[in-house]
Amino acid sequence: MLRIKGSRRAAATIGLGLSVALAMTACSGGGSDSEGAQDGTIEVWAHAGQAAESEALQALVKEFNSSQEDVTANLTLIPEADYTSTIQATSADELPEVMEMDAPTMAAFAYDRKLIPLDDVLASETLENRIQGVTESGTYKDQTYAVGMFDVGLGLWGNKALLEKAGIKDIPTTAEEAWTVEEFEENLAKLAKASPSGKAVDLGEANGFASEWGTFTTTPDIWSAGGTLLKDGKAEGVINSDENVDALTTWASWKEFADPNTSGSNFPEGKTALTWTGNWMYPTFSEALGEDLVLMPLPDFGNGTKAGHGSWQWGATPAAEGNEDAAGAFIDFLMTDDSITTMVEANAAVPGSTSALEQSELYGEGGPLEMFANNLESACSSDDVTAECIAVARPVTPGYPTVTSSFGSALQAIWGGADVKEELDGAARAIDSDFSDNNGYEDE
Repeated sequence: MLRIKGSRRAAATIGLGLSVALAMTACSGGGSDSEGAQDGTIEVWAHAGQAAESEALQALVKEFNSSQEDVTANLTLIPEADYTSTIQATSADELPEVMEMDAPTMAAFAYDRKLIPLDDVLASETLENRIQGVTESGTYKDQTYAVGMFDVGLGLWGNKALLEKAGIKDIPTTAEEAWTVEEFEENLAKLAKASPSGKAVDLGEANGFASEWGTFTTTPDIWSAGGTLLKDGKAEGVINSDENVDALTTWASWKEFADPNTSGSNFPEGKTALTWTGNWMYPTFSEALGEDLVLMPLPDFGNGTKAGHGSWQWGATPAAEGNEDAAGAFIDFLMTDDSITTMVEANAAVPGSTSALEQSELYGEGGPLEMFANNLESACSSDDVTAECIAVARPVTPGYPTVTSSFGSALQAIWGGADVKEELDGAARAIDSDFSDNNGYEDE
């Protein structure tokens, strides 16, 4: 591996004065410039998300380039809305040496041979220092194809003042204390009366349940009920199982208490008592509610509380073959504690390395978001969801785009009043048909 000088992080000034590139530049991928690869220049693609996150990444690339003389990383930021489709539309030989990807898309890119295994590319220290959630979501067919600087958590946020107004004194703060579904529903009725909006909870309806939001936020319900989406590459009898039908029937019944929240601000403005969302909202919620903000686990349907995880990750493409040292050095640099800390200070995400997590004021022991970190310690695959596991990765399969699209369409219809079993039966047929057409997404 190339040796990189020690990080010279300056957290107070990181990212200041940097602009965010909101459009894709016209540069070609590293695979089309063999001489550039030979002299240590690598191309890097990443999504342009929230400004603070993009600025932090730009600063880290600049720091990497100045920290040593062997490798120069050229960063291209692509708008998030176009990012995944851009990779899908780009042939493997036109991709950059290093690229970012959203966790659920990793298996599809590996299957399409747009990623190479990282087990012999990255330093052993990088691989051994990953938190369990990052390890789980970056592994496909027992090989590491991606590593993440951070991960995410999903929880139930509450307004303590409104909870107390509703007479709810037992507020769970750990997985072991999670409300049962029955307790949750009893509290929804109480909180609807106590909330100025007349509604108890924001489930994220405004984000659209047909989108990835729907899959990310409702799969914890079915996992907690003992169900899942796929088993051994099959959807029939799995996605439309009795457990899933019961769980989603219950979920749909919450609509009478759910705030559509088209403004996106009802919870921080104190109009709604609960909201079902992720760690990234902590800065906004904390500033608005202060000591009235409480973080709770999602309700327990019987198999223990569950939560989704999996966020943006880094991988190397076939363009890096023959130049793995350069690609590996860059990704290793991003996975150092200093780099991870710089990034999570910008986006409030869960640090992706064990050592950075332990040092985190938000997620470390006694921190306000420690529950998310504890959840990720027990991360597991959706193929084997146990009562002890809390954070569950969405199915790691090349067919995931069809799975989430079919499931999301069913969710949207169910929320609108359609029959739960019929919608899940339709999703099962669509998924199994796609898998059949693609030989079960098994390598030839």
